[in-house]
Amino acid sequence: MAATSEMRAPRRKAVAPTFSGSASARDALLLRIGVAIVFLACWEALSRSGLFYGEVIPSLMAIGRSLLKLLSDPVFYRNLQVTAFETAASLAIGAGIGIAVGIVLGANRFLMRAFEPYIYYLSPTPRIILFPVMIMIFGVGLASKIALGALSAFFAVALSTAAGMRQIDQVLIRVGRSFRASGWQMAMKIYLPAMRVPILNGIRLGMGTAIITVLLAETKLSNQGLGYMIMQIYMRFDMPGLYALLIVIFALAGLCNTIIGRLARDQV
Repeated sequence: MAATSEMRAPRRKAVAPTFSGSASARDALLLRIGVAIVFLACWEALSRSGLFYGEVIPSLMAIGRSLLKLLSDPVFYRNLQVTAFETAASLAIGAGIGIAVGIVLGANRFLMRAFEPYIYYLSPTPRIILFPVMIMIFGVGLASKIALGALSAFFAVALSTAAGMRQIDQVLIRVGRSFRASGWQMAMKIYLPAMRVPILNGIRLGMGTAIITVLLAETKLSNQGLGYMIMQIYMRFDMPGLYALLIVIFALAGLCNTIIGRLARDQV
């Protein structure tokens, strides 16, 4: 009996559809634009509906006029300068101390186990409740707001730095120790270069909390700054002006966040 052989077609593996990066980015951009258009349309519809008292939800045209007026007002730039200085000083102080503490905790396992839980437990605490204490220590000027903002930025940077320390390749650490590098040399030559991304991410989070804390402090007790300006506009019930100022603050905070995020991505 002649042997017969069957030719079987090889099975084709199912291949998941792939999308190019440019197409995916374009679709995401279109989705964001679509969401923004829908949001603005709903806002304008609510403004025209008369469901809300007065100008609680003003028209987009009124907000636009107030935005142009705000950007041409020298008072806005003076207050912006005050808030920017307070936030930058807060971030510099809080991030500097946070990086130092994070390196110490990450490099010493005993200290990490002893003190890192305190940072975790205290991190979610609203720092604004400490504002009266800061006022008693530093007075009612800029120093109390900077101290409160620095405290807010500290926790995010310290936790991120400590986590980054635990992710450093041990080979790098052994190489540094084999050359008998001092603690300062280890920090500058090995730890910090290897932790650029975690540190920048911590700074980005710390910047957000510092901005929020500084603005809240300015609304409580201040005669200058964007937080003070918000309260003055609110007391006049100038809702288009209030929304215009909030838009500018959101835009500036988003710009700073984007810049730091871009720096972190470039280091990957």
